[in-house]
Amino acid sequence: MIYPQNAVEKLGFAEIKELIKVKCLSEAGKEMVAKIQPQTKLDLIDRYLRQAKEFRDLLVHDSPLPVDHFYPIKSIIEKAKVEGSFLLEEEFHRILLSLRTVYAVIRYFNEREQQYPNLELLFEHLPIEKNILRSIEQIIDDRGKIKENASRLLMEITQQISKAEQEARKRLDTVFKQAQKNGWTADGNLTIRDGRLCIPILAENKRKVKGLIHDESATGQTAYIEPEEVFHLNNKVRDLEFERRREIVRILTQLTTELRPHVPLLFSYHSLLTKLDFVRAKALFALDIDGEMPEISKEAEVNLLQAKHPLLYLSSKQEGHHAVVPLNLKIDNTDRILLVSGPNAGGKSVCMKTVGLLQLMFQSGLLIPCEPESKLGVFKQVFADIGDDQSIDSDLSTYSAHLSKMKYFTQFSNGRTMVLIDEFGTGTDPLFGGPIAEAVLEVLNKKQIRGVITTHYSNLKVFASNTEGIENASMLFDNQAMKPLYILQVGKPGSSYAFEIAQNIGLPKEVLHLAKQKIGVQQKKVDTLLVDLEREKKEVYDTKVAINLREKEILAKQSELNELQSFLEENKRQLMRDAKEEAKQIIKDANKLVENTIAGIKSSQADKEETRKLRAGLQQATDKLKEKQPKVHRPEPQPQAENESIEVGDWVRIVETGNEAQVIELAKNNLILALGDLRTVVKRNKVEKLRGKEKAKATKRSRSVSSESVADFSPEIDVRGMRTEDALQKIEQVLDRAVMIGYPSLKIVHGKGDGILRKFIRDYLRKYNHVSRFEDEHADRGGDGITYAYID
Repeated sequence: MIYPQNAVEKLGFAEIKELIKVKCLSEAGKEMVAKIQPQTKLDLIDRYLRQAKEFRDLLVHDSPLPVDHFYPIKSIIEKAKVEGSFLLEEEFHRILLSLRTVYAVIRYFNEREQQYPNLELLFEHLPIEKNILRSIEQIIDDRGKIKENASRLLMEITQQISKAEQEARKRLDTVFKQAQKNGWTADGNLTIRDGRLCIPILAENKRKVKGLIHDESATGQTAYIEPEEVFHLNNKVRDLEFERRREIVRILTQLTTELRPHVPLLFSYHSLLTKLDFVRAKALFALDIDGEMPEISKEAEVNLLQAKHPLLYLSSKQEGHHAVVPLNLKIDNTDRILLVSGPNAGGKSVCMKTVGLLQLMFQSGLLIPCEPESKLGVFKQVFADIGDDQSIDSDLSTYSAHLSKMKYFTQFSNGRTMVLIDEFGTGTDPLFGGPIAEAVLEVLNKKQIRGVITTHYSNLKVFASNTEGIENASMLFDNQAMKPLYILQVGKPGSSYAFEIAQNIGLPKEVLHLAKQKIGVQQKKVDTLLVDLEREKKEVYDTKVAINLREKEILAKQSELNELQSFLEENKRQLMRDAKEEAKQIIKDANKLVENTIAGIKSSQADKEETRKLRAGLQQATDKLKEKQPKVHRPEPQPQAENESIEVGDWVRIVETGNEAQVIELAKNNLILALGDLRTVVKRNKVEKLRGKEKAKATKRSRSVSSESVADFSPEIDVRGMRTEDALQKIEQVLDRAVMIGYPSLKIVHGKGDGILRKFIRDYLRKYNHVSRFEDEHADRGGDGITYAYID
């Protein structure tokens, strides 16, 4: 599918695979990464991409997958297949830990049924066979050693060994103390020689202690003797240990025999862990490069939006270089071939390699750094001619190597072939290389191939402009600042800016003058025209960017206005409802009071004194009702005097509310004010500037509030175990408060794990304007599990 084979290395795909290998936890997973190859089946590519995307979403938004133990158990299972063989204790322990991991993973996805449908396909309905787990747990403990109660006989032998060792030690201590008392011993305590506990005896006294001499010191002055009293006991211990070992072998053999029928299932478990490790590594790499899943097309097309070269992107992140300029490119049935021209070091080759590398990654099931709205089709073949392939062994010159590839391309390419050619036509006399390159391009175009070709040849630019299916494109260049912009623009060819670059480098003027005289008049006109076109395109592009920015600002203002209008309308309706309800209640209470007054007059038979009292009560209720009515007084806002300036740090009073606030930023006719921990935006003519005593009082109140805020402020945030969104929200709240009270730094405890949470937190800190820098905690106190953020 890929020709020649070294194109994989030249496009950077081999390096991508190495970076994914580093993310694997197991050797089996690394072996799977090494076998990654571009696929041509649409459904297979779709499944691989969706699995990587689901695992990436799981890492970012869900609880961590319980993948604590990834052991290479395949060789262990192979060993268990052999009749009569037995697995060692540590081998059973590895199987035990792997089974626990498998079952934890299966339970994890069972609890999230249909949430990750493509990852669930990896399980192939694998059962949880707890009998295997229970059988091993009855024999092997959590340290990987056989349990003393694995069998009754083993327990009895262990007890006998312990009893015999205690008896031997007791007798040995008695003999040692007696020898010390008699002055026969050398300096030192009991020691082990040949696996037996011995007493250090001076050489001249070695005949005085009955026993077996196991060793002597280097000087010959000390003999190490195993006393006769414990010799037989030690032999007994040795025999019991041999017996214990035979019993352990019997138990392990029996356990292996029980395990043997489950060997196929164990292989399936091993395969599951390997696949999970593989997909996990792809997802982790996707997070590093901000990889997304593009749309998959059945047509042979490429539509990349905001695409980046993954290796350049990683390099810029690590070294802190300028951001990589994204690439927007479209290849379809109409514009099948892009002929990219432009200045040297302007990004032509990077553009071509980006297309080729992302296509290989996409067809290999890897997420790529682009917008998810991008669309890529599937190509059966990828042909690339990049760099110099001259060979002394094959007697091939640079140009001969290029022609050999062109021969292959023209013979075997078709409508499902992506062709990538760098510096098309170079390597020989331009007088002949140009026409040959044009002829090859014509043949490839007739074969309906898709591709990206870079060149400096003017005849190819002219041919592309007059040929259907081939589209000119250029890398933009700022000919005033004399630097490339790395922006691809389709539709017009680009100048090589040879004379401009030569002049900027400092080539002597007489050399440039001679060179201009030597080129043809027509060629000079063409190049001048291309330079003018580039300048005009740059102006159009800048104008377009400015218009788009202005449109976004207008839309944002319109949205804000609509929200405010909606808010005011709702408030108005609510006030009307409240007023109507209050009026109804007042009328109801008034009617009730009048009715009660009339009834009282009637019941007192219009007694004058009683009538006077009732009327007084009615008047009193009326007066109270009048007192309750709010006095509607809306003071007209006093506009700020034209000649009175307001600066950052001044104290003002908001006319409508009477609140006092401090000016923290000026924005045209608006003021950004701080009211304690809150921020608000007010028109300049809606405030009054405070002076003298009023300003002093406001400042004093602010300081008291600030001191209280500092007193109860904690500069340490612990977000371990939290989801990414919750963690970032909590950090944002504390950061905002730290900025408001002027706190210099924050300590963020996020833990290590896979590093996902740390990555998102540090990406957020980079974008927070008031964070000047951040760094790891000291390695002894948490290392990269803790981040210190410094606030300017």
